[in-house]
Amino acid sequence: MSQSSTGCWIIDMSDALINGLAGAGGGIIAQLITYPLQTVNTRQQTERDLKKEKRKLGTIEQMCQVVKQEGWERLYGGLTPSIGLYYYFYQIFRNKAEIKALERQKKGIGDGSVGMLSSLIVAALSGCVNVLLTNPIWVVVTRMQTHTNILKKDHSNRLATPALEETVLSAIEPFSFSTGHAIQEVYDEAGFWGFWRGVFPTLIMVSNPAMQFMLYETMLKKLKKERSLSNPDNNGVTALEIFLLGALAKLGATVVTYPLNVVKARLQAKQVATGDRRHQYKGTIDAILKMIRYEGFYGFYKGMSTKIVQSVLAAAVLFMIKEELVKGARLLLVKDGIHTVKSKLP
Repeated sequence: MSQSSTGCWIIDMSDALINGLAGAGGGIIAQLITYPLQTVNTRQQTERDLKKEKRKLGTIEQMCQVVKQEGWERLYGGLTPSIGLYYYFYQIFRNKAEIKALERQKKGIGDGSVGMLSSLIVAALSGCVNVLLTNPIWVVVTRMQTHTNILKKDHSNRLATPALEETVLSAIEPFSFSTGHAIQEVYDEAGFWGFWRGVFPTLIMVSNPAMQFMLYETMLKKLKKERSLSNPDNNGVTALEIFLLGALAKLGATVVTYPLNVVKARLQAKQVATGDRRHQYKGTIDAILKMIRYEGFYGFYKGMSTKIVQSVLAAAVLFMIKEELVKGARLLLVKDGIHTVKSKLP
């Protein structure tokens, strides 16, 4: 085996792992930066009280309110990054698509690159696997994001902070609400299948990252092609360009799929057993019909501005960091592979 083929073999064998780890690293950093926005957005999506809607706060005001009344930790309730799993499967499926594209090129079909449709299928398959494996995690995360801490009561047994009534989900819960509490709450409410609430709209929402990656890969491919034509010695892209491409791709995908995101959040949030039955959802179709009947189409776009800022910023940061980590890891692997081959040569 030649020195060059050994280096390529090392890269091919490690590509899925590199992208999975790079995606996890980028995902963790992006989540840490934007998670408070995600928490507020989930609360906005699950707001069901029309009276509170009339007195609703802006995103920044609501974040400040949560910090003041519930503490900084509530903005990070349920922080569980799982984006790395998606990237791992995405790269596995993409590697297979690239191999097939090269095989078609040898037969005189295509240019050897992965097309838009293939990119869409790869992203969709990756998303489906990710949803089926992680839906229970996100049910628990949603419960923790929408949980409202009650600080204390005064002598008249009324809430000492009336403004807290502006927050989402009016049920009174214990101050300490950990992952274990959330898991127990879901199980007590709906048993084992409660952890799979919202899985149907979430599977449909696979179109979001699918569209996102399709748009991203298409724009990246076009940018590299135009750059190589103008300067054959340099077809690379900068971190800022990756940031902007990631932001544009996520913006387009978010606008299209946001209503499904709201339905998913409604299903995964706590279902109050008593009170207004208009806000109790038996399933995806029931939730959609009740939202249309009692809230109108506006209900499907609650908190959309917050979501756009959060998701676009998170995607842009994630893509930028992931690409930089992948470049660095591949460079290290090539150097290590060449060093290993040289050390074995007589």
